[in-house]
Amino acid sequence: MFNHVKIGDSPLWLQKRLWNAGMRPINNIVDITNYMMLMYGQPLHAFDLDKLNGQKLYIRRAEKNEELVTLDGQKRDLRSGEDIVIATDEEALMLAGVMGGLNSEVDENTENIVLEGAIFNPSLVRATARRHNLHSEASARFERGVNWDATFTALDHAASLVDDLAGGQVARGRVTAVDTKRDNIVLSLTAKRVNQILGTQLTLENIALFFKQLAFDYTNDGASLHVTLPARRADMSIEADLIEEIARLYGYDNLPVTLPYGPTTPGKLTLQQRQIRASRHIMESLGLNQAISYALTTPLKAQQFAEDRTAKVVSLDYPMSSDRTTARQNLLAGLLEDVAYNINHSVHDIALYEQGRVFIAKDNSDELPIEIEHIAGVLTGNYETSSWQHLKKARAVDFYDIKGIVSAYLDQIGVENVRYVATDRHSNMHPGQTADIYAADVYLGFVGQIHPLLTKSQKMAAVFGFELNLFAVMAAAKSDVQYNKISRFPQMSRDAALLVDESVQHAVIETVIRGAAGSKLVDITLFDVYTGDNLPHGKRSLAYSLTYQDNDETLVEAEVNSDFERVTDALVKQLNVEVR
Repeated sequence: MFNHVKIGDSPLWLQKRLWNAGMRPINNIVDITNYMMLMYGQPLHAFDLDKLNGQKLYIRRAEKNEELVTLDGQKRDLRSGEDIVIATDEEALMLAGVMGGLNSEVDENTENIVLEGAIFNPSLVRATARRHNLHSEASARFERGVNWDATFTALDHAASLVDDLAGGQVARGRVTAVDTKRDNIVLSLTAKRVNQILGTQLTLENIALFFKQLAFDYTNDGASLHVTLPARRADMSIEADLIEEIARLYGYDNLPVTLPYGPTTPGKLTLQQRQIRASRHIMESLGLNQAISYALTTPLKAQQFAEDRTAKVVSLDYPMSSDRTTARQNLLAGLLEDVAYNINHSVHDIALYEQGRVFIAKDNSDELPIEIEHIAGVLTGNYETSSWQHLKKARAVDFYDIKGIVSAYLDQIGVENVRYVATDRHSNMHPGQTADIYAADVYLGFVGQIHPLLTKSQKMAAVFGFELNLFAVMAAAKSDVQYNKISRFPQMSRDAALLVDESVQHAVIETVIRGAAGSKLVDITLFDVYTGDNLPHGKRSLAYSLTYQDNDETLVEAEVNSDFERVTDALVKQLNVEVR
């Protein structure tokens, strides 16, 4: 406690030392506390005694709904039970170890002050500084640990400077709230252990000289050294820390260089890693270039193409900027940003894919979010450009181009029984050109055209995209390597023109054909669709070519005819089609 202090500017020598350390001089009292922090690494804080109204000071955890206006003028909502505060009976005065409060600030009218110095839990100070985005010089030191032995020394030195520079009357003695003694840490170390780790030939006497250089207290019993870790070295706690100090002083360049010895375990990729790598290779072989987008975005874009748009988003406590506040729940939104960027830079024919993780928040906000691997792609512009050589015109990409890429990828990665179901449940996708993708009954993702209202607002041409749950794809893929044997025997084909209801989908017809056909059917091709005149209302004509082949022998005409008849009978019975 100090009475009758005179607040004013610090002497020039003190101001220069603060300037050289990158700190701004404020007044003699505050400058003294900052100077002690630089000299001893011990943050101190000065309270205006008269503003305390004679109340006692307490160190406690913040209470529910408690607020504090810090010295930077910001109101802080304190976290109950987690933030440490120094307080009176009535209110909190400062965020302990981080920043003081405006209600007890030392200003030009201050006459009596109290100096406070303490050791705070580094983890709690670090959490408070991050929670309030308030990283101060004091918190930086408390987070890393301060010297337990320097607290009273710093206070005594500060008291002397207050007497010299502020004319304060220093009260006798100290008020000690808690005086927790630090337990000495004594570690034993042998020369054999040091040489085993560093590969050196040091003696115990050589090692002792290093600790003498460091001013560490130790005893040598002839077999080992017993080293007492000083309070000023909060970074040291285990044997490895001592050996690291020995290596540093001995010189890293002086350590012998040796080859590894003993059994080694060759590394390899896991099945999941191999599948992810294969996914990238397949996408690139299909003509797509890899894009890497930000995993952080806005809340709107985070859920733009998400499967469950009602799911909670993962928001950052301390975002870098206002447009990077939320962890993404889809990849397509980021790819759409990449498309817009390229178009703005006069690149119009775009084929991109991205593989990465999306983040789904759990109901309990304290739990880590669920991370799911996704893969997505986009196409826009022209699939083919015009050429005088072949007298062809440019052709814009369409739904079947992006669907063909998805089909080829799933086929090459080893997913079978894939089916596409038309859907309009994705609000940001074109309702007439979007399909959900299933492997049997397992949902994999969706493919289709980005909704025109979304692309036109950004002055884009039609954009087609897909997004797949890569974990679901990998679970459905065959784990062993697959290949199709090339047959040396000729193929046979049969054509069928079917009159079907407009509501019957091609995927359903293909499923019926494959279910009824035998093992010799190798390909189904839809080569004509007719919806013009001379057809009954609500009907359309679909023409299919069925290709048969045997890997072991030449097909027999009767066998193919029998199989084809079985297929047409199944179509008539199950889908009520008319074979024309």
